[in-house]
This record gives sequence, structure tokens and C-alpha cells, in this order.
Amino acid sequence: MFGQERSFRSRMKRAVRILRIVMPIVGIICAVVFPPWDGILAWIAPLPDTVQQQVDDALDHGLDGIIVHVDQTGKAPAFYCAGWKDRANQVPANPQALFKIASLSKLYIAAAAAKLVNDQSLLLDDTLADHMPELVGKIEYAEQITLRMLLRHRSGIPNYTDHGEFDWSKPPRDLSGCLGLISDKPVDFKPDADHRYSNTNYLLVGSILDRVLGYGHQRYIHEEILKPLGLTHTYGLLNQVDLGDVVSGYHHSYEVDFKDVEYMAPGGAMVATAQDVGVFLRALNDGSLLEDDEQTIYSSIYEYGHKGWLLGYQSIARYHEDIDAVVIQFVNTTGGDSELVSLVVYDRIVRILSRQ
Repeated sequence: MFGQERSFRSRMKRAVRILRIVMPIVGIICAVVFPPWDGILAWIAPLPDTVQQQVDDALDHGLDGIIVHVDQTGKAPAFYCAGWKDRANQVPANPQALFKIASLSKLYIAAAAAKLVNDQSLLLDDTLADHMPELVGKIEYAEQITLRMLLRHRSGIPNYTDHGEFDWSKPPRDLSGCLGLISDKPVDFKPDADHRYSNTNYLLVGSILDRVLGYGHQRYIHEEILKPLGLTHTYGLLNQVDLGDVVSGYHHSYEVDFKDVEYMAPGGAMVATAQDVGVFLRALNDGSLLEDDEQTIYSSIYEYGHKGWLLGYQSIARYHEDIDAVVIQFVNTTGGDSELVSLVVYDRIVRILSRQ
């Protein structure tokens, strides 16, 4: 028996050595035979002279529609678009259309949290157990995970959207449905030991804000952030708007329009125009949105730009200090090479602005 075991181990060692040689070769072959051609072609193409040319060219690489908003100091806000707002009905892209901004929503929640911490309605060292004691025993280390860790994606709590049973086309409609996917699951790492992006963090932050406020945090965002900035085309949930005003969303190789799929979870549910997002992001970065103490708190808990992804929707919102410009990009296509193409197109737009 021991001889057979040694023989088996010997064969396994030989197999592992062969795999170590073969797998890199297989990887190279796959990269050559199945490369992300749309992304590569978008990257190597000559840089056009104008942003509009780049936006038009983006359609040649598998995108259904694209909206870009540029707010550069010393220049009037500029809008660029190409493709479809609604492909089935041949409605062209409209720069003033509403868009599911996905995880850009986290910027608004972090700003709201900074304001509430500043007025001492919350403490960054408050624990998850302090505000949601029912999660003790369901989320590991609930007594040690702080609001600061949740905001900074340092809690270690698994990302519920990574769970095998999560369906982007039929997302849970309430807190319990989302948390049910990760309850009783081990953490990815001990609290504050590492950083890993997790939608569960902002799901919990939004829920904590609701409890502290005694009403929905989206109402607080509207009153304390949107109204002072004069933003009238930003909404907390899809059900607050007319679907006819919303850009359709498509996934590669599917004819289905995912516009009516509603995401209720905090941190991914908001809807806005590109211009409204641009005004918000400018104010967040130049200090006009938050008071000095609030800005200091915000700087310690979150970033000043973001990307977003929902089924059929991609968004990028960033401030570029070297050219003093806010650049917002919405793309209503996901899947295939579209994520890479979106990133390449955004980078090329910034390069065009930099050389103008």
C-alpha cells in the first residue's frame, strides 16, 4: 500500500511539473487567439483631435451609447454623446438623460457620513454592533468592525454581489435579502488588516445612517447635499423617476434592455444626469460642498472619484488636478470587452483635454 502511495505521489509530482510548463503556454495561446480586440484596437488607434471624435469612435468598439460631460476651469461646461439612449426605438443618446450611476452613489453616502460625524450624530469608532446589534453572531467581528472600516472598505466583510446566488438582473430588494447572502460567512480578513472593495460595506453604512437619522439617508443627501448645490436631476432610487427619461442599459450579446431593473441597496441605487454628477464632484473636490472640518473627515474615509458598474451601465467620475477638469463618462453597455473599452476611451479623452 505504501509503495502504491509513493507511486501515486510520484505521478502527481510529474503532473504538476508538466502543468507548470504547459499552463503558461496555454495562457499565451489564449491571449493570442482570444485577445480583447475591441479594447486593443481602441487603445492603439491614433488619438483624434477632439473629444467628440473620440466619443464617436467609441461606437466602433462595441459600445451602444456614451455620454461625456467635461467641466474645465475657464471654459463652459461641455457635453458629448454618441450612439443610442434607446436602441430598440432608435432614440439617440441625450447628454441630459438620466443614468444609473451605480457605485458613484458611494461618494454621496461618504459625504453624508462625514457631515453626520462632524455634528457628532455618529462616531467613526462606532461599531457595527453599536448600531445593528442583531448582526452580532451573523457577521463575524461585528463588535470590532467600525464605521471607519466600513467606509474605507477595511471591514473584511464579504461582498454580497460576489456571492454565486446573486443575480444582477434580479437583485434583492431589501437589506435582509442582501445580507442573507453573506450572513454566517467568514470574513475575508480580520477587521482593518487589509483593504478589499465590498458593496456590503456601503449597504451597512446606508442602513446605519437610516437608523441614526430616523429616516432614509437619501432624504438627508437631498436636503444637505443636493439642494445646496442646486441639483434637481439626481435621485435616490429608480422608482422616483419616469423610466422614459432613463438611458437604456445593454449587456453584450443580449437584446434585453435592463433599464427597469431596480437596485435598492445603498451605495449603488442612485440615478442622475452627467451634469449633476459633474457639479457634485467639482464641489466635493474644491471644498465648496463640505465645511473645513467635514472635508478633513471625508479625506480620512474615502476617495474623491469613483467608477460604477451595474448590469448594462458603466460610469466613471474623476477630477483631474493637472488640467483642473472634472470628466464624467457614462456608457450603457457591459460585458464582452466593453469594460476595457470604456476605460481606454476615458483615458484617451483625458489625454485629448490635456493637450488642448
